[in-house]
Amino acid sequence: MQDTATPAASTESRILYLNPEMAIFKSSTRTIPETAAVPRHIAIIMDGNGRWARKRLMPRVMGHQRGVETVREVVKACRQKGVEYLTLFAFSSENWRRPADEVSFLMQLFLKMLEREVSKLHENNIRLKIIGDRSRFDAPLVQHIEEAERLTAANSGLTLTIAANYGGRWDIMQAMHALSQAHPERATAFGEEELTPYLSMHYAPEPDLFIRTGGEQRISNFLLWQLAYTELYFTDTLWPAFDRKALEEAIQSYQKRERRFGRTSEQLKGSEDA
Repeated sequence: MQDTATPAASTESRILYLNPEMAIFKSSTRTIPETAAVPRHIAIIMDGNGRWARKRLMPRVMGHQRGVETVREVVKACRQKGVEYLTLFAFSSENWRRPADEVSFLMQLFLKMLEREVSKLHENNIRLKIIGDRSRFDAPLVQHIEEAERLTAANSGLTLTIAANYGGRWDIMQAMHALSQAHPERATAFGEEELTPYLSMHYAPEPDLFIRTGGEQRISNFLLWQLAYTELYFTDTLWPAFDRKALEEAIQSYQKRERRFGRTSEQLKGSEDA
């Protein structure tokens, strides 16, 4: 099956670039994943754009614009550090509750980012993925998303995933819907291994490190399935001020963690000594 989304107007648009035959990364609840000093996959909730702007007596939208600059810097830093997957929460399924003018601005900013940045991503061998329910996006935005994914599909460097109109519960429900459609004869007799290929991020390992900027300490319906054993890092730094140094501090915190995946410290030490 081709690795692209179907038109946004159809029911099938909720089932995202699915290929159940592809190799699936191991689940942290079923096996013990390999770990390294540098996180293989970092997921970030980019919080605090509006507050950053208000502190400077600027409109909230200026914070979102400055946040795009931070995205560029963090992508570059992750490439240089050898991070393989970077997933950014840009717009949640609950963000439609925000003021209409801010939502409109964010959609336009997303479109402009695709228009301006995709060629640069391609030149730097970065693969771009967009996950989320595309049914509420305008046709030009859906077209740009599909074109960007096609252009960068064969790139072998960093995989940059943007979660837009995404929610963790939506992800699990659309995966269950797709799985039951693909295998109606199985009814509800499904296990974790059967569901995993239908989740939005079936193409990536589970995040090693989750970062949330802006001082809030919650995951806000982001990657509910995938964050099962992810190390969580919260910082008061607002996203537009989150620079390379702040990213280094987050990774250093991660490197001090003991990733046991249900085992004891003694078991972990024993496996390291073996």
